[in-house]
Amino acid sequence: MNLVLLDPRQTASEIWSISAKRQLEHLRTHVDVQVGDTLKVGVREGKRYLTQIVNVSEQQIQLKALHEEAVPAKLPVTLIVALPRPKVLRRLIMDSVTLGVEKIILLHSYRVDKSYWQTPFLQQLSHYVDLGLEQAGDTIAPQIQLHKRFKPFVEDVLPTLITADRPAFVAHPYVTEAMPVAIDHPCIVIIGPEGGFIPYEVDLLIKNGCQAVSLGNRIIRTETVIPYVFGRLFTL
Repeated sequence: MNLVLLDPRQTASEIWSISAKRQLEHLRTHVDVQVGDTLKVGVREGKRYLTQIVNVSEQQIQLKALHEEAVPAKLPVTLIVALPRPKVLRRLIMDSVTLGVEKIILLHSYRVDKSYWQTPFLQQLSHYVDLGLEQAGDTIAPQIQLHKRFKPFVEDVLPTLITADRPAFVAHPYVTEAMPVAIDHPCIVIIGPEGGFIPYEVDLLIKNGCQAVSLGNRIIRTETVIPYVFGRLFTL
């Protein structure tokens, strides 16, 4: 935790309060906070501050703002990814948020097990978003959308997201065109499920304005390919 994320209601007065059990345990066990220590604090969907601790008790830690700090810039990326296995989903959300993705779309496809849409983790996404924000020192959560029907999304929604200045790249190992390097404009990145998109899905994506591009002939896991793609496309 590199930032303590607070609800705006916790910062309504001059003295702010940290009372969430998870945050208190972390600050006491791993940081050993004391009165007078400074602490980086962010307000959800708001600003980030350097604060000073003024009181520590069993129930809460109280602090006051010293000065405002810059919030890290977002990556100008919309990440569209076929819904992965639940355990992978947790890491994917946290890592994507930590890297600064602007928008995340979880999509069904032929090789996505329908049972994945029943996982309780989908009801806990905000928790993993918070963990990613705290890791990155960020305060602004990405938009997250769920689309359970592949064809209607690709034909009706995706074309409205693609523009000349925001191309869509589908990571696909069986094409010759290489994924771009060090671009200076927004983009859409589309990642398939374990085993990849089936040919019909790739063809439909291309038909609706996407560029199929390769990262080489190695087949990479979903949780590995996302940071690799972002590191290739942008200077992080």
